[in-house]
Amino acid sequence: MHAIEAAALTRTYGKNTVVDKVDLRVPAGQVHALLGPNGSGKTTTVRMLATLVRPTSGRAAIRGFDTVRQADSAQRQLGLVGQFHAVDPRLTGRQNLVLLARLHGFRAAAARGHAGELLDRFELAEAADRVVRTYSGGMRRRLDIVAGMIVRPAVLFLDEPTTGLDPHSRNEIYRYVRDFVAEGTTVLLTTQYLDEAQRLADAITILESGRVVAAGTPEQILSAVPAGLDLVVDDPSRYDEVAAVLAGFGGSPANLLPGQPDSPMELSFTFAGEAPALLAVLRALDAADIAVRDIGARATTLDDAFLALTGRDRVAVASATNGSEVRA
Repeated sequence: MHAIEAAALTRTYGKNTVVDKVDLRVPAGQVHALLGPNGSGKTTTVRMLATLVRPTSGRAAIRGFDTVRQADSAQRQLGLVGQFHAVDPRLTGRQNLVLLARLHGFRAAAARGHAGELLDRFELAEAADRVVRTYSGGMRRRLDIVAGMIVRPAVLFLDEPTTGLDPHSRNEIYRYVRDFVAEGTTVLLTTQYLDEAQRLADAITILESGRVVAAGTPEQILSAVPAGLDLVVDDPSRYDEVAAVLAGFGGSPANLLPGQPDSPMELSFTFAGEAPALLAVLRALDAADIAVRDIGARATTLDDAFLALTGRDRVAVASATNGSEVRA
């Protein structure tokens, strides 16, 4: 049984399809990142999984509990930290947590004790009795996450938890997420920060226009965009010879920037797998008596994959995947 499951999950508003037949499976004890540009359907997907929005069609389950037919049971398995601050800025941090604990059924003394423990753990004890409107953005975001953990959920949804935070505050959130997972919580994370997904996630799903365009481990996602090699050749007339040498390594020309006669020519090649070792390429070109002025490997980043898979570079994706989606 997966901690989170969705099958053909769809949500329409009138004639507008916001989420279109999304499939998702997240094993227990993992971090799964949901990526996509603004308007790709990330938040709507999370809201359906969290039982806040009813799917138009398809189904979803949290730890085996159907989010429509068994919504109450599904809700007891999860916590949600949305994009916007959910705590009351007129109350202190401690008052917010005690109130939430009481709403979850804690007795008064237990609620105060639990709130104190969480404030200590999340390094908010010194500010616990200040009203929340005086908190910094990072402190308020930490308090939001604490609020989502009042009752330790089996599944925690974090909807863009670090948007607008400084690097130090972001790193603190990352540490908390790792702690949650180490203690058994499954995390579904939506984010606009690609490095965040790469650092935290065991697996990634990328949405574009409400549809899944790629799903897999970070390594599988990266492999959807071909590795590259750039070089500058002294003699433009030897382009065909250079291309033949690189073809022997599995390279395909990506672009050609010819120089003027007797001027250097810039070339780029892509590879379906890893780029070959630069020394091996240089030796092959030297054996063909081709002078190279400059050469360098072009590493694929998650940013490259994201831009390609969300339609910014369809040619690269088609070349790397033969039109097929990356799947875990």
